[in-house]
Amino acid sequence: MAIDQTGVIDFVTVTADEAWLTISDHLPWDEDEGEHLQLLQDKLNAYLRFIESGELIETCPSAIGLLPVINLVGKFPLSPLAQQFVHLAEGTVQQAGFRLQFSLIQPN
Repeated sequence: MAIDQTGVIDFVTVTADEAWLTISDHLPWDEDEGEHLQLLQDKLNAYLRFIESGELIETCPSAIGLLPVINLVGKFPLSPLAQQFVHLAEGTVQQAGFRLQFSLIQPN
């Protein structure tokens, strides 16, 4: 599962007060940035539909009453344009009542 599988929810993890929906992004930002941004937008939209449609609760009933957090995990640092996009998306996701965050995977 990865960012290029836009119709797939990669991972759902439930904590005491949050339901984390993780997007796994393995693609570099210096190769076809426009396509990468489109994939990210499509994936975020799929995650929002998954949450807003109630499918999250149907799939994972233990997420009832928890704050959905879309956790974008990248193998590569965001490009400047991707940083702007994620910043704008954070506001949109927050207006929907959820949270979006980006985490960079650090190699061992």
